[in-house]
Amino acid sequence: MKSLVAFSFLLVFYFLFGFYLNQFDTSIVPRQLSAAHSSNYYDYKGVMNVHTDLSSGSATPSFVITSAKLANLDFLIFTDLNLFNMPTSFESYHGNLMVLSAGKYSYLDSRLIYYSLSQESIGSSLGDAQVTLADLLSQKTGANKDSLTILAHPYKAGFTWSGEIPSGLDGFELWNLKSLSNRAWQDSKLSTIWSFLIYPFNPRLSFLRLYSEPTDEIALLDKLSMERKIVVYAGAEANARAIPLANYFIRFPSYKRSFEIMSNHVMLKSELTGSFNGDRAKIFNALKQGNFYMAMDILGDPKGFVATIDDEKQSYMMGSEMKFKKGMVLKVKLPTTPKEFFEIVIYRNGEAVARINEAETSFPITAAGVYRVQVRVTSTMPIPDAKKWVTWIYTNPYYVHP
Repeated sequence: MKSLVAFSFLLVFYFLFGFYLNQFDTSIVPRQLSAAHSSNYYDYKGVMNVHTDLSSGSATPSFVITSAKLANLDFLIFTDLNLFNMPTSFESYHGNLMVLSAGKYSYLDSRLIYYSLSQESIGSSLGDAQVTLADLLSQKTGANKDSLTILAHPYKAGFTWSGEIPSGLDGFELWNLKSLSNRAWQDSKLSTIWSFLIYPFNPRLSFLRLYSEPTDEIALLDKLSMERKIVVYAGAEANARAIPLANYFIRFPSYKRSFEIMSNHVMLKSELTGSFNGDRAKIFNALKQGNFYMAMDILGDPKGFVATIDDEKQSYMMGSEMKFKKGMVLKVKLPTTPKEFFEIVIYRNGEAVARINEAETSFPITAAGVYRVQVRVTSTMPIPDAKKWVTWIYTNPYYVHP
């Protein structure tokens, strides 16, 4: 009887506390029905590293596409694992959503994401794919203009890349949802279990509690960007199969939820027109060149954010290479002032050179180097947690040559 009473008390407490958590808003900016583009660029949000039931996912491509629409994505990139006959019929516009069919392939102990703008086949078997990838990786940086080769989750347990990063690799995932979750489990199993328990009441808070900075990936970015141009990406690793033995019955976390956590925000000088071939080339080139930033969207819609390096004649977006000139400035503008304490951090050659607590700033570029921008905010957590720093935005680097 005492055990039943104690269990009943805990159950009541759990649901009452869950009601409290349900009211807790994690957003750092006011929610808007429709955010505006920045004044000079068009911002298009997309997700990559997505699996369907054609490989390791739990739902059909059509279901995933519907989930992406509900998450208000502008583009979606399928990356089914070791699949060599991905239906090309999905690569098109689905309403306002652009869908691209890429692939994710086993290579050594790691995983590589590959997409060909010219629809060139990677091969009919894993052996063929590995030969093609080995050839691409051995090329000079930027030599292949029509393909995109990305290292997925470089430090995920069991898939860590070993050795030097090959010159032919376009970039790697700075953020990967599954890697972040795995690290949280390794750091504190109890905290991870607590996040799982509060997920039904506040999924956004559940994830934010587990967030930690991708320090290893950041160190790799700073090291490589001093040697050559490198691009970093956010990967959803979406398959909705986090619960063992519950696949196809309980899709957790749902595709829609995974798509709402973080994304890549491509910056274009001209808007998408609805013509698939032309728009696909625009998105591909932006992803290839690094003309985008990564955002933790669960903190708030970053649309309207812009960061450029300007001289007297030209404005350069993230991912650009340019020659140093006197009078250059790095301009950063947030879409609005966050409700919580925040800072815009400007890095040069991997070291922080400025921390600004204003929604709009101009930082003078006085020397050549590799620059990047990080926007951090303090996210207030309900008891038993406290405030913690969380990155809202990472830009790709700017390469200012002597």
